[in-house]
Amino acid sequence: MAEGIIMKALSGFYYVDDGIQLTACRGRGRLRQQGVVPLVGDHVRFTSFAGGGGALEDILPRRNQFSRPAVANIDQLVLLASQAIPVTDPFLIDRMAVLAAYKGCAVVICINKCDLESGEELARIYRAAGFPTVRLSARTGEGLEELRTLLAGKVSVFTGNSGVGKSSLLNALEPGFSLDTGDISRKLGRGRHTTRHVELFRLSCGGVAADTPGFSSFDGEHLESCRLEELPLCFPEFAPYLGQCRFPDCAHVKEQGCAVLQALSDGKIQPTRHRSYVRLYEQLRQIPDWKRKKL
Repeated sequence: MAEGIIMKALSGFYYVDDGIQLTACRGRGRLRQQGVVPLVGDHVRFTSFAGGGGALEDILPRRNQFSRPAVANIDQLVLLASQAIPVTDPFLIDRMAVLAAYKGCAVVICINKCDLESGEELARIYRAAGFPTVRLSARTGEGLEELRTLLAGKVSVFTGNSGVGKSSLLNALEPGFSLDTGDISRKLGRGRHTTRHVELFRLSCGGVAADTPGFSSFDGEHLESCRLEELPLCFPEFAPYLGQCRFPDCAHVKEQGCAVLQALSDGKIQPTRHRSYVRLYEQLRQIPDWKRKKL
């Protein structure tokens, strides 16, 4: 029996990389009986058949998992944004960064198309918040070496609003991939979804990466199960001020004596980040406890 990582799941087959070759496997019946669905990124034990192919025997424990897209054991989310067409709403970035924190993933912010629009102000916001942030251009190659360094040795999932250039960026990182890319609709200000399944690719820098559908298709139900008291912990720039508020149950929204609001007033927390926090807080506050427990 060998061990490997599921790199792709397609048409009932799970393609397992054991470091030497890729083996197309079917899941054993007992996995279905146990209600276990193998995911891309799973570390598995499998048996190879002499005539080719193999069978998944066991799914090893997962560090984390997403249901949309169906991936597991992710080290970091690479959140791709743009200040050219299409312009990314910072709230979408912040929502995904919170989801990553809730799932135990690191976050890398990439601002693509800087040859068209610098994105320097957006980069400043996320650097101030403590995120590794790269301004780059898939077309000119600017920033690619810095990104490769951040990807080395990690399992990364790329996501962003449609048309921001996820597949183009992966093609620029590894030209041999030849992933499908879509044209930008200037009328709509967005691109066509060109990624229809999740697949992991080995990078020459030593990392593993996945291209996924855009933000609108990304897992959100688990964020809705986040408790209100957990939300501030998902904003890393809040960390120095948590526990310093006048009231122990401070929501960091409009309370007097709030250390987070004081840091905001002092310019130590970016206004757009706090606005996203308040917006997410209000959304989560509308979910009844009985419903959150079922999520």
